[in-house]
Amino acid sequence: MERVWASRLRWRLRGAWLAPLLVVLTIADALLLHARPLAGDGTDLFGGLLLAGFFNLLAVAVLAPFAAMALRRLRPELPTVVARDYAGAALVALVTAVLLTVGLLHHGTVMRNRHALAEAQTRGQAWIGTRAPAEYRRHVVLADVVAIVAGKVFRVCAPGQHPRRSYCVVVRLDRPFPNGIRFAGSESNALFAAGMR
Repeated sequence: MERVWASRLRWRLRGAWLAPLLVVLTIADALLLHARPLAGDGTDLFGGLLLAGFFNLLAVAVLAPFAAMALRRLRPELPTVVARDYAGAALVALVTAVLLTVGLLHHGTVMRNRHALAEAQTRGQAWIGTRAPAEYRRHVVLADVVAIVAGKVFRVCAPGQHPRRSYCVVVRLDRPFPNGIRFAGSESNALFAAGMR
């Protein structure tokens, strides 16, 4: 009995890494996707978990059997189950490495877009604060901003007395202030963004 237990433990240490690694790295990948998204400005945790689960499941279910066959050609003495476990564990770790690399590469774009958004809001508030009617100048600190073209063109809106009316400007960062700013109507950014979808 003791011998069987030791043999089983040895096998567990040699070839049963996939299941715990899959769980741990799927959660780590979700957190990674939330902190360093692959595209856009962010991914929520649930979306990150779904995406990480999809990538890891694809690696384990589709790619691991082929990688296990290649591994068994190199090491024919390896049992099929152990080879699949090794291949799956390596592929799950590779998914994490790829997500980390792409996330880090995309992070510079995210930061540039955030800085551009803040710059557009500052320019828009300055323009509204000096040229808009008094009703909107009073609320200029409440101005919100949406990106029309990420990193380049933005829409800044200051609310007025009436909840459905705003004073909006389009801000182009590729032109010097104040030339890159023009009046863009009174439709709030919420309505504008809903119309863009």
